[in-house]
Amino acid sequence: MKNPKLLLLAVAAGAIPSLSFASCGAAFCTVNSNWTSESAMVESGSSFDLRYEFIKQDQPRTGTDNIAVGQIPHHHDEVSTYNRNLVATYSRSFASGWGVSVIAPLVDRDHTHIHNHQGGKDLEQWNFTELGDMRVIGRYQLPLIGDPINAATAGLTFGLKLPTGRTDVANADGDVAERSLQPGSGTTDLIAGAYYHQKLPHLNSAWFAQAQYQHALNEHDGFKPGAQFGADVGYRYGVSDNLGALVQLNAVVKQRDSGTQAEPADSGSRAVFLSPGLSYAVASNLQVYGFYQHPLYQDVNGVQLTAKRAFVLGLSGRF
Repeated sequence: MKNPKLLLLAVAAGAIPSLSFASCGAAFCTVNSNWTSESAMVESGSSFDLRYEFIKQDQPRTGTDNIAVGQIPHHHDEVSTYNRNLVATYSRSFASGWGVSVIAPLVDRDHTHIHNHQGGKDLEQWNFTELGDMRVIGRYQLPLIGDPINAATAGLTFGLKLPTGRTDVANADGDVAERSLQPGSGTTDLIAGAYYHQKLPHLNSAWFAQAQYQHALNEHDGFKPGAQFGADVGYRYGVSDNLGALVQLNAVVKQRDSGTQAEPADSGSRAVFLSPGLSYAVASNLQVYGFYQHPLYQDVNGVQLTAKRAFVLGLSGRF
């Protein structure tokens, strides 16, 4: 789009939950969908983004090595977690350069593990669809950097993850799921970040970089999620006026969870993902996009479930 009205606001660092490993495998995708259009220039107005994520975590891992289920004995031998997330974002920006977004995830999760108890092996399962932890993110957009033709933008993001998701979901037998599997952490988390975006009109392209830090401010019922840091670098090439080719590198570092209800030995990770994708403008103010995410590097503490791939499909618009 040479003069697109469709602009995903640069809520950037913090707008989309990062992929967080846990022993049970609960996860969101790290793909950054804030930069799928040609420009990240902020105009006053509203925008929305609705994305669907599918992450099948069925590969137990220790360190950087894949292992079989139960190869390293645990009280629970994790088998698989299917994550189907629907993430809705509403953004509002103002001419002053300030902006705010509200992000609401709906989590559809199926988890299976083997409970080793007194020599027996009991298969336990959880299946639920629940509202996750919502986020409210503010943004301040700095003035344009450089000349208008090669304009670059930069900004700061700041906000909170709110404890809106349940922490007591149980299965049909009445067994409460592990805390890292629950749709919510029960904590209020501080989110802070920064971003940079530049158009390269002579190459019919644009690129961005951004970083985010998230830290829980409290503990809830014996559980505190580990702090995490994420960094993204991405490039968009305009194949045509409507079609864009996208590629991203997404890195996430997560510290161990803590508390009496946590599993610190089997939490915390370091990962890098390659995420190619496409975006297509179906109208001047509406686009669809899709990403395929592939892990380049995964290093986990203890034994955790990981995914071999993830998929994202989204719809975004401005009004």
